[in-house]
Amino acid sequence: MIPRFQGKVVVVTGAGSGIGAATATRFHDEGAIVVLNGRRESKLHEVSAALSSDRYMIGAADVSTAEDVETLVSSVIRQFGKIDIVVNNAGTGAVGDFLTMPVDRWRDFFAVNVDGIFSMARVTLPHLIKSRGSIVNVSSLSGLGGDRGLSFYNATKGAVSNLTRSLAIEFAQKGVRINAVSPTTVLTELTTSVFEQYPELLARLLERIPMGRAAQPEEVASVIAFLASDDASFVNGVNLPVDGGVDASSGQAPFM
Repeated sequence: MIPRFQGKVVVVTGAGSGIGAATATRFHDEGAIVVLNGRRESKLHEVSAALSSDRYMIGAADVSTAEDVETLVSSVIRQFGKIDIVVNNAGTGAVGDFLTMPVDRWRDFFAVNVDGIFSMARVTLPHLIKSRGSIVNVSSLSGLGGDRGLSFYNATKGAVSNLTRSLAIEFAQKGVRINAVSPTTVLTELTTSVFEQYPELLARLLERIPMGRAAQPEEVASVIAFLASDDASFVNGVNLPVDGGVDASSGQAPFM
């Protein structure tokens, strides 16, 4: 594998499992120094144990808390002197009826999915301007359109997708590229447990995917790495669907 990120310092939030763990591993395999962030330190150690070198830092913190973000970034700068890439992957979500989902869940979703990215961007952008770095946000196909039963989640991911566009325009001339990936169904620890409980849900989701299967976390991680790399040096402000062709559909029932 070509070491596109040799010597780069990459912060990955939500790195304890799923897309975050796969992304941290991908950057590390390509030569980066990886900061593994998440709320559960034990999960971060599990991920780090599988890395092939000590080019990593465990940064346990809750990105929904601005003070935690400031402490995390300060410790990274203190140890490495710079930040080159930020991957805002930490997120949460649940299925539920709009009228019965507790209001507290709305606030919780926004605290992690939106406030976390807001805080990370505010604190890291001064450092990314110095390094002429990059941010990749993990949005969702649910941030590009609506879903029945996902109104709370849709609202947060829609905010992520449009914040990505706005920041990309604002910081482009300062040398920072900002993009997002928008995955569809991905098989992670979290989603697999849900699908085991509700197999009919997975079947319905797969019917909408032209490739006929869900994504693996590593497939999303490879797109994140592309957007953060010099291979995407003129790509800025995109919400790139990683969806097996879902976004290509008009939404109509198949004619054949």
